Amino acid sequence: MNRLMFRPLVAAGLILLFSTRDVTAADPSPQNAEMAGYLLVPHGRVDAKYNAGFSMYVAAWPLLKNYPGQDFQSGLFGTWMFSQYDGPKPEKAYSDIEGGLGWWRDTRFATETPKFIMGGVALEFSEWANGPGAGKGRDWKKPAGKYAVAQLSPWVLWPPDGLNLKPGTNGELFGYGYLPLPLTPAKKTTAGKGVPTGGQCWTLFLNTGTFKGPVAFFTPHFWSRPTVEKPELGGLFLDTRPSDPNKAVQMETQHVPAYIAVDAKGTSYARVAPTQFPASADKDAPLIHRITAYNKSALWDGVQAWFAGGKEVSGTIDPKAAVVQPFESKGGATWRIYPPNKERDRRAQVAWGSFATPTALDETTYGYKWSDAVMKSDVLVTLPEYYRLEKDKNDKERWVVVSAKDVPVETGLARAEFPRRRTAKPQPYVTPDEAGSSWKKPGPAAGPFEAKLGDGSVVTYYWYRFADQPALLNADLTQAEREALQKRVELLHKSWTKDREYLPPPTVGKLADLDPAVLVTPPKGLEIGYVPIVTRQAKAEEK
Repeated sequence: MNRLMFRPLVAAGLILLFSTRDVTAADPSPQNAEMAGYLLVPHGRVDAKYNAGFSMYVAAWPLLKNYPGQDFQSGLFGTWMFSQYDGPKPEKAYSDIEGGLGWWRDTRFATETPKFIMGGVALEFSEWANGPGAGKGRDWKKPAGKYAVAQLSPWVLWPPDGLNLKPGTNGELFGYGYLPLPLTPAKKTTAGKGVPTGGQCWTLFLNTGTFKGPVAFFTPHFWSRPTVEKPELGGLFLDTRPSDPNKAVQMETQHVPAYIAVDAKGTSYARVAPTQFPASADKDAPLIHRITAYNKSALWDGVQAWFAGGKEVSGTIDPKAAVVQPFESKGGATWRIYPPNKERDRRAQVAWGSFATPTALDETTYGYKWSDAVMKSDVLVTLPEYYRLEKDKNDKERWVVVSAKDVPVETGLARAEFPRRRTAKPQPYVTPDEAGSSWKKPGPAAGPFEAKLGDGSVVTYYWYRFADQPALLNADLTQAEREALQKRVELLHKSWTKDREYLPPPTVGKLADLDPAVLVTPPKGLEIGYVPIVTRQAKAEEK
């Protein structure tokens, strides 16, 4: 995620119609293709005791000059946070948090500016959760993760299409991380069955220019629910287990539009949609900064004591209980250009290293040095658009950079276009409207309200008492457990305001801002213990 790259994506209607045949000299017209792969970011390993979450700063920018439609799918830089195990990793038990910034095939209101999703994955992708009210599919009869995330902040709206950044964000750093909070009790049973549910509420913390602090958390029931049918896996997931601090950091791209054509001699050429990376007028731009791992004394221990009647905790995460993972000037890329029917082992790689050099800008900051082959400006570089298929000294095919003037006219690639495409009538996101549903009973305390977002959509939202929000009514909690949770969150709302520091701040760059429309103020009388919940998101002109 990242659906960072979030792998299990639901493909909405495809925009481009792909050819199912290889390009040949007999058919030289450009054929639809794609560029995809990973940018690999090696970094230093840390002691296994730093197993209570992480934070990092990643650049947010428009990867493509023009949003090309719902075929386009790519994360920006991010990570996969798995459980830490005492012994070998169990088989067939995939589960993690892998969300982040990006664009996905099921994004309905996409623009050039990326969005953020939480990207929690339950056992073997049986469910996934992208934020409050957002999960696998949109059929509420099969929630599949749509009740898995509880809204915690009273100051941030979470649209089901993803959390919006300020339109025009271009290279600023988006700070985020997950740390566990002791909000709910560990339980010996799950859904009435004899399998445990742990008490770790993995909470998303943000550090942006316009909002800082916790936003939402995965309910422990999300991780443990699949073990009702597989009790042998009880206690193996993030509701119970600590986090593995030594995570992969990569950028996963699953589809950038491209064309392939051949000239009269049978040589293959490719053209890729204008693809951009941040730049700076006077130095290399940071792409990843301060990957930090924490142990439980960073936040958990103090909050647990506070909830038990001890001293109030500010929410500032203790840097003495943290370690920053260092970078070196190393890295790689597996980006390839190929037609959709091409067998995986025949997909030729892009000669990425010919124009991008992985660089540790300092020990805690990573980026690239760009060659003269890229088009440079003060704020962005545009990667080479044209490539020729050649064989290297090992007789392996590679796409090497060529200039536009070196591409034969008969290929037609110069005339290829990569226009901006958006779904004309995206389907609205809606939530259950039945009188007896958890959205209506006990129901909201105030609303409806509306906010028009920078992506051209309008969200309808209500204010719910925290413990009465639908996610918590579907979290396998008793009324007494929800009321105890309500009291804890009221303490947080009183003390953990949006204008103080939580995550260790960056030492380079400028922070990205959230879309101003997602920042809200609670109605009078609902400042403490109430949260905004989005019930609908639709194109602006829809009512």
